[in-house]
Amino acid sequence: MPNITVELLAGRTLDQRRAFARAVTDDAVALLGARRQDVRIVYTEITADTVANGGVLASEDDSRAGVVAALADRG
Repeated sequence: MPNITVELLAGRTLDQRRAFARAVTDDAVALLGARRQDVRIVYTEITADTVANGGVLASEDDSRAGVVAALADRG
């Protein structure tokens, strides 16, 4: 029974989470031999000020500003 935890910045749409779940489940079934109904995916949404990459908060990282802004607009 694969239990898959996905952490991602808040703001992804329901359709995006559905599509991701389908794709990951399909691969778990194909690659691991898991039964489709046993693949469990849990999303944990984080905000740009609760995660840092390379010692810089995502909310303060100029190289991520476009992504963070686009996700914030959806939320």
